[in-house]
Amino acid sequence: MKRTLISLFALAAMASTAMAQDADFTPAIIYDLGGKFDKSFNEAAYTGAEQFKTETGVEYREFEIQNDAQREQALRRFIRDGNNPIVMAGFNWAAVLESVAAENPDTDFAIIDAVVDLPNVRSVVFKEQEGSYLVGVLAALASESDTVGFVGGMDVPLIRRFACGYVGGVKATTEGATVIEAMTGTTPEAWNDPVRGAEITRSQISQGADVVYHAAGGTGVGVLQAAADEGALGIGVDSNQNALHPGSVLTSMVKRVDVAVYDAFTDAMNGSFDYGVTSLGLAEDGVAYALDENNADLITDEMEAAVEEAKAAIIAGDIEVHDYMSDDSCPY
Repeated sequence: MKRTLISLFALAAMASTAMAQDADFTPAIIYDLGGKFDKSFNEAAYTGAEQFKTETGVEYREFEIQNDAQREQALRRFIRDGNNPIVMAGFNWAAVLESVAAENPDTDFAIIDAVVDLPNVRSVVFKEQEGSYLVGVLAALASESDTVGFVGGMDVPLIRRFACGYVGGVKATTEGATVIEAMTGTTPEAWNDPVRGAEITRSQISQGADVVYHAAGGTGVGVLQAAADEGALGIGVDSNQNALHPGSVLTSMVKRVDVAVYDAFTDAMNGSFDYGVTSLGLAEDGVAYALDENNADLITDEMEAAVEEAKAAIIAGDIEVHDYMSDDSCPY
């Protein structure tokens, strides 16, 4: 009996210690401009954080910046409050993180869509060109006019990477196809301008485009709405956006930002947080095209076979999709 009581007290003490450790562990995430409910990049990050909370019961802190001036202030506040790790969603965080992380070596950071080469930073990047190539294949096969469109958000090399991969997939599928390209702007506000996104989309449709792919964050909501209104097909990005306009969204180029956030929180909680650069493409299930009940009627068996063949060829190395960020030109 005495031995049993001692064991029970020991278990209770261990449980109390574990609870205290959990209470001390509070990860944080800071979203980019456009907000966590942008239906795209930020929302994918939010989904990963929510999955972590649901599965572990551990709360996290979050912040939605309203302008660039808030970046450093928000990051330093979370550090001061003891949040660890801190995840930043978006390449626009790189400059601030480089200085702040160097000053705070005891805090772990993860940045998505940029590389910050510091010993306490995990950088997660994606091979967006590979997923964009696949949706380009589908766009070419779905198009009746052999003219398709692309609407980017902020005009930066990362978004040019999406565009170039898409053009590669389109032109490899339909010889002589036309891809009309446009960027929404040159400042971070370009991620959250659905009215402008709709205007650009209607302009591309008036020029003959009958499928329009966006890589524009919250601006893309306007792209998909305009495509649906005009009887064209849209292609979503980052999150699976097929359900926004069922039957009018051909597919979505899904980027597993949610997994990047979930893994950062989980690894830190388990004491296995590591650093350096992780690059995720088709082979790592980091990017994909979305097929579900909302677009099943738009993707024929022949289209699915063609895109799966292209996917296998990219993974095998038989198709090498040009990476605009390694060479700022697009050969297609």
